[in-house]
Amino acid sequence: MNLRTSIGGQWQQAATRLGLDLRAWDHGLGAAELAADPSWHGLLLSYQSAARHRHRLEQQWPNAALGSWLAIADEVHHLGLDPDEPEAAAWGHAFSRVTGSAALRLGLTGTPFRADNLAFCAARRQRLREGDQLVEHIIPDLSVEPRQLIAAGDVRPLEFRFQDGWVDHGRPGGGDSETSPLSAETRESWRARNLRRAIQLGDGSAIALRLLLGARRRLERLREQHPGAGGLVIARDIAHARQISQLLEEQGDQVHLVHSQDPEAPARLAAFRAGGADWLVSIDMCAEGFDAPRVRVVAYLTTVVTRSRFVQGITRAVRMDGQRSGLEPVPRQPSYVYAPADPLLISYARSWSLSEPYLLRPRPQSLGAPEPAGASSGQLPLQAIDARAGAVLNVRGPQLPSFL
Repeated sequence: MNLRTSIGGQWQQAATRLGLDLRAWDHGLGAAELAADPSWHGLLLSYQSAARHRHRLEQQWPNAALGSWLAIADEVHHLGLDPDEPEAAAWGHAFSRVTGSAALRLGLTGTPFRADNLAFCAARRQRLREGDQLVEHIIPDLSVEPRQLIAAGDVRPLEFRFQDGWVDHGRPGGGDSETSPLSAETRESWRARNLRRAIQLGDGSAIALRLLLGARRRLERLREQHPGAGGLVIARDIAHARQISQLLEEQGDQVHLVHSQDPEAPARLAAFRAGGADWLVSIDMCAEGFDAPRVRVVAYLTTVVTRSRFVQGITRAVRMDGQRSGLEPVPRQPSYVYAPADPLLISYARSWSLSEPYLLRPRPQSLGAPEPAGASSGQLPLQAIDARAGAVLNVRGPQLPSFL
């Protein structure tokens, strides 16, 4: 099973190279037809399709005469399991029920954690004591850290360029404005508000504009050594993506804009993989599972700041292909990530190449503590503003600049 049909196509292509015939599952296909055709080696279906047709699949699978079979879940962290409400996490519940007769269930993921503190399918759990609490640790059967792959030359290292600056928040009706430094903001409500402003091309801080122009210059330099290199921009929504595409096109670049509501998106993705444009601008189709080794620059311009989404997005630029691997020494030439200097994103960049344990903690009794009094309004104290807060923060590897 896989997350999207586009990822399913990548599985089919990889299987073909191994002499295996994987077919997309048709909900009209019955168990008798499956058993009567011995030529196929496996079926592909999305999590959404499995959840929608769960009852039909539960009836068909035991009667399909499959023998011993293997169930593989790609991007398995999407298959959440809620012990209190099993059917609330529909994808995870469907996978568990449909694959109940499998001899083995294999879960694959590059981001083995979730933001909602839920476990996921095909994962071993071990209880540990942490202080006065019992927590559960997700234990992988096999874990390969990105830093190991970098050292072996299998993937590229990443260097980060976080564009900092001051965000100006004008008050309704005029009057004095309030200014907040992007990288130094510690109040969560202000941090989120800063990022919403910082990714807008028309904002007075010009953070997004400077970020994109810096990413363009970087791609131009990379192309001196890697002529086919391309860039990926992850935008907030369709209107935002169109503004970014227009700006890049005004600079003379060829751009493919893709989003889930566009029926031509799969064709544009294929064209980009083949080198048909300089930039791919996407909202939700390329953050995970998308494989295009020519991506060498990622511009992260969205308000989605979960660790899993950020790591999935930036690692589109670590892929190596056979042609380039013979031309570059080990460690490979780095790829680059450009993003606003949001404190959460900076913290994720520090540890993206490390595998951290996913701990399932007891659920809190309340929804969270309120912000301290006065945290949502008022001018920042002067000591919070660093003299270099308007600069570009260069981060290479897992370490941050000392002044942060």
